[in-house]
Amino acid sequence: MTTPYRQYRGFDIFLLVYPHRATQTGFAHNYDEGFDASVRISQSNADTASSHSRVFRVPVSRPFENGGDARRACAVYAERLIDGRGLDQRTWDWH
Repeated sequence: MTTPYRQYRGFDIFLLVYPHRATQTGFAHNYDEGFDASVRISQSNADTASSHSRVFRVPVSRPFENGGDARRACAVYAERLIDGRGLDQRTWDWH
């Protein structure tokens, strides 16, 4: 799936949306069982060739019904993580 990119408060956010159930070899995409979502958050730093990043799975009890819902949930979840809700400071220790 495509990986939309955006920036928020000095971080790069990549929205990762993928089918809940993997596609079997020889079959078309399996979107009927919904979608799972994760976000990759990295430091925005043009001065550094290598940037540090972390991937966080969006915590939900069941798959998203469609890709649009999953992308919106990713964006909200990433902003909450960056704003400091749901994580302690050690999560952002990049070393």
